[in-house]
Amino acid sequence: MPELPEVETVMRGLEPAMLKKKVKSLVFNRPNLRYDLPAGLPAQLAGKRIESLRRRGKYILCFCEGGQGFVLHLGMSGVMKVLKAGELYEAQKHDHVIISMDDGGMVVFNDARRFGFLISTHLDDWLQRAPFNKMGPEPLGNDFYAPVLFEGLRKRKGPIKVALLDQSVVAGLGNIYVCEALYRSGISPLRAACDVSAEECDLLVRAIKDVLSEAIEAGGSSLKDYRNTEGKMGYFQANFGVYDRAGQACPGCDCSIDDTGGVLRIVQAGRSSFYCPRQQR
Repeated sequence: MPELPEVETVMRGLEPAMLKKKVKSLVFNRPNLRYDLPAGLPAQLAGKRIESLRRRGKYILCFCEGGQGFVLHLGMSGVMKVLKAGELYEAQKHDHVIISMDDGGMVVFNDARRFGFLISTHLDDWLQRAPFNKMGPEPLGNDFYAPVLFEGLRKRKGPIKVALLDQSVVAGLGNIYVCEALYRSGISPLRAACDVSAEECDLLVRAIKDVLSEAIEAGGSSLKDYRNTEGKMGYFQANFGVYDRAGQACPGCDCSIDDTGGVLRIVQAGRSSFYCPRQQR
């Protein structure tokens, strides 16, 4: 599932195609994805100028003049395709949502597994609606710093890895970047969240911000389905320290793979965790 860097990359790719342009038409090629598609939304957005695009956690929000808009989630396999005016459009089987702009361009949401969704929202109250009303701070924002993270973790007895995946603690983090941030900060995913010290939270916040920023710069990570709006893969996977590297040496580690087994893979809350048992305590 795309995480914060991939969603941010997609949103940035949509901005030139959609921002400050009018919606000519919004077409749904099926009645539902994960949830029912909002049948009245096409009429509400037709002829309206798109005033803002933003990302919150792993979601993209689009708002038109007057405040009406939608929330988009890419799901497991969703891809946003941008076509310029005059570019030949060859419809594909899983092109479920098509947004035509007044300049002749098009934006297409393709989702083979149909686990993504598009729901209606409004600028006036979107922050009070689920899931945004229970989200934690944005990890790249000014509201996310060590004391905030420490406070969010101090009553949690479960593993730090599981706590960081909870979107009420911090928004947008997923399996890949939690594994990488814990590795960079030297914290084992097995540690109880409440046992992570204030000093370690400072290291962890820095690691989270660094790994997310680097991943965005690299266009995200492409392991299976993820592509940006130009159909290109991200390449941050080439910089993984531990994720998906079970049995391999981690960067800068001088331990013997024969003795330690290299990067270890364990399962926590149904998700794979990768870590170096020597460097992460």
